[in-house]
Amino acid sequence: MNVIITGASRGLGKAIAHLFAQNGHNLVLTSRNEVALYNAMQEIMTAYPAITVKAKAFDLSQKEDAQAFGKWVLSLQAPVDVLVNNAGLFDPGSVYNEPDGTLEHMMAVNLYSAYHVTRTVIDQMIAQKSGHIFNMCSIASLKAYPNGGAYSISKYALAGFSTNLREEMKPFGIKVTAVYPGAAYTDSWAESGVDPKRIMQADDIARMIYTASQLSPQACVEEIIMRPQLGDL
Repeated sequence: MNVIITGASRGLGKAIAHLFAQNGHNLVLTSRNEVALYNAMQEIMTAYPAITVKAKAFDLSQKEDAQAFGKWVLSLQAPVDVLVNNAGLFDPGSVYNEPDGTLEHMMAVNLYSAYHVTRTVIDQMIAQKSGHIFNMCSIASLKAYPNGGAYSISKYALAGFSTNLREEMKPFGIKVTAVYPGAAYTDSWAESGVDPKRIMQADDIARMIYTASQLSPQACVEEIIMRPQLGDL
């Protein structure tokens, strides 16, 4: 199985990459930070030498880069079995007072990246009559919360994209899963002062995505909703 993961150099994307690699699946990775991406690639290749890992840096918030990444994936001439649209960013703020341009930036990173990458590779998946697309939404896609602002709006939009794409892809044998994780411990939480035991582990989300990817062709997990045991922060 070939697994394409965006935002793969850290956090949830890196955890997802490690789990698929551990189970013998080849990876195609991207993120904006070239150094972090290649460090992640070397770490995975060292840990799992039996698999193939390819990586190339792109800024998926730019339409041209998102399309270029998709074309690079196709140029590898391998099946697109799993696509994990994980690239994302959180800029805190409220609709009424966040800096001008925040919404445009959040939409570009959190929605348009997934939209353009998916559109670039989808014809190959349709020709295969198989494949699985995971869109990394958020609990913020389902429930507004203080300081969510444009981020929450962009994640609501990604959830809408996922729902629509799911319906469109049914006749082609392509699965679409929207993933709605609550707080999970990644680098971004390291300086927060929050007890790591209060929130989920990144590997928790990775394991759910991996499990959903292993079901029979007749079964599709449409939504994965995960929260810390004690609830949202």
